[in-house]
Amino acid sequence: MRRRPLDAGARGVATALLWAGLLLVTYWWAAGGGITDLGVWETGLTSLGRLTGLLGSDLLLVQVLLMARLPLLERAFGQDRLVAVHRKAGFTSFNLVLAHLVLITWGYAAGDLTQTPGEFWDLVTDYPAMLLALAGTACLILTVVTSIRAARAKLRYESWHLLHLYGYLGVGLALPHQLWTGQEFLTSTAATVYWWSLWASAATAILVWRVGVPLWRNARHRLRVTSVVPEDHDVVSVYLAGRELDRLPVRAGQFLGWRFLNRSGWTRGNPYSLSAAPDGRSLRITVRANLNGVAPGTPVLFEGPFGRLTERVRTRRGVALIGAGVGMAPLRALAEELDYEPGEAVLLHRFRDRPLFARELDVLARERGLRVVELPGHRRSPKSWLGDWAPIDDVTALRQLVPDIAGRDVYVCGPAPWSEAVRWASIAAGVPEERVHVEEFSW
Repeated sequence: MRRRPLDAGARGVATALLWAGLLLVTYWWAAGGGITDLGVWETGLTSLGRLTGLLGSDLLLVQVLLMARLPLLERAFGQDRLVAVHRKAGFTSFNLVLAHLVLITWGYAAGDLTQTPGEFWDLVTDYPAMLLALAGTACLILTVVTSIRAARAKLRYESWHLLHLYGYLGVGLALPHQLWTGQEFLTSTAATVYWWSLWASAATAILVWRVGVPLWRNARHRLRVTSVVPEDHDVVSVYLAGRELDRLPVRAGQFLGWRFLNRSGWTRGNPYSLSAAPDGRSLRITVRANLNGVAPGTPVLFEGPFGRLTERVRTRRGVALIGAGVGMAPLRALAEELDYEPGEAVLLHRFRDRPLFARELDVLARERGLRVVELPGHRRSPKSWLGDWAPIDDVTALRQLVPDIAGRDVYVCGPAPWSEAVRWASIAAGVPEERVHVEEFSW
């Protein structure tokens, strides 16, 4: 609970640095005659092209840092919030890069739209590194197109993740063009230091946290599957063991990216939460997925841990854990790890046919005083989080199930629309928004 002010401070500093960077590059643009050049059509187009290029480049590098798995940002924001900011920065930077490409070319063509295609060809073939920049833009287009919701809905997570890696290639291919031909990168010592520092920070963050740390942790822990246990007709729990797991900095409620090394598609990672509190000797995940070929002895690669749906965000002794389906996995782990006295923790368990972890939750109820409320049945409507048995509205039902809900921290995990319905009902029932903790596997 003491960490919350530190996390809030980190969020504030990160946000301030983001805006300071954007304002700084805008200042350098203005100081270099950017505003004055707007008075003439031809130079105005070029000037706006320079500005959009600067802002787009800055946001491109911010995107890389956001998804570099920096522990400070992960702990302060949570990966789902980082992904949301990353998406906004991504689409904004992409639009700015396209605007830069169009405006610069149009301006170099003396504002004559009919001469713009020819000018574009000359730029690509004659200017240093422009061909690389064009290839980088094509990679960014591929990344953006596959990130549109309609396109993502037709892709498996694994395929989307693999295609999304082209974004890194796109950013990397843009570097030579900016450093060789971009005057804002070269005319000012301060600007040169800023851009090189930003590029170096992004590259270092990727090499350390996306490459180095995962390789080191996998070499140290050497995870293998010890057993695969059916939980329901389409749900299994996978138990894993390895070396020195007491040194893996993972907590109940977190998730990791997993790759099982003896099945088709082993190169494609999937995010799964722990479904049992880590004890330093073994790990367990519970998934609704086809894991054919995964058997005892299967080597496993992992990346993480990620997420802040943990004790870290807790502000009250009283907690309400509300989960649905396989979303119960991280809540089951939290119910085991959190510190609470009888009556301080309640778990609302939504399921359609059979509850997951029924016997384990019975043990926690007897030994720890966890109050478990089972809520079976089909969901009564797309906007409700309750089953079809409920005769009252969502908010009233929540207040009846947990009379002191407004004084508790609320942890939620389940399908995104269902989780949003729980979040809305919790806030309407009097829970402050900052005490409703929802983390989704956003992508």
